[in-house]
Amino acid sequence: MDELILYHNDMSVCSAKVRMALAEKGMEWESVHLDLRAGDAQRSEYVALNPSQLVPTLVHGGRAVIESNVICEYLDDIQPEPPLRPADAYARARMRLWTKQLDEGVHAAVSTLGLCIAFRDQYLARDPEEVQRYLANLVDPARRQRIAHALEFGMDAPGFAPALERFVRLFADMDAALARGPWLAGAAYSLADLAYAPYLARLEHLGLDDMEKAHPRVGEWRARGARLAASGEPEPTRASTVERGVRRQRALAGDARALVHPLNRRALALTLRAPAGAAIAGPTQ
Repeated sequence: MDELILYHNDMSVCSAKVRMALAEKGMEWESVHLDLRAGDAQRSEYVALNPSQLVPTLVHGGRAVIESNVICEYLDDIQPEPPLRPADAYARARMRLWTKQLDEGVHAAVSTLGLCIAFRDQYLARDPEEVQRYLANLVDPARRQRIAHALEFGMDAPGFAPALERFVRLFADMDAALARGPWLAGAAYSLADLAYAPYLARLEHLGLDDMEKAHPRVGEWRARGARLAASGEPEPTRASTVERGVRRQRALAGDARALVHPLNRRALALTLRAPAGAAIAGPTQ
């Protein structure tokens, strides 16, 4: 097989899912680690591979494959064993509906929570002009605005409460799916299960794992996945950097939640106990 080169970042949840898929397949790969805060993903040589300026990017036989969910399916195509997609067409469709959700809001939500709670201070410690250049060079205006709001407002950002609400819905959906079978897409472990593991790990590192504790089936599912993981990173992405950011926030006020805008504080409290579908109010700025 032609050489596999993965451009990735150790803190990226999308990179983690691809590393997990590579490990499940037992595939050898060359690592090219990008420093995202230094703007490595904005450099011209990387943009030539991935115009979206995102990680990861897989290069196989000199050809680039982008988007983590697409990469995972690509790996399953080029090395079918062990399979990471259900054999049954309906179960495979269910798997894709789960991975589709990641691209349609779940990823943006976890990025917002991570920026607001843990990573904001790393940006604010840098030269303001450098941060402004970084933001100006982002090609996706929605991503630029989301990051700018997180940096300016922290946990008071207008996207913070909707991000929490997205995870309220997600945990309810996962709980319902797992009531019907051991894995998200049915009877077999699949890319759906692999893809969500980094997101739940990130919530735990951010101190937001109360939502998981409120849904025991989700916790049991996660434990099953950790036992199966061939990757050596059943809790993918480094916890230490995230948790350092959370500790810095808590050091300022004893508890990160005490720093939250009163309306977002209510949103956070509701998130941890809200029934599925409950509306969560957030700040209006």
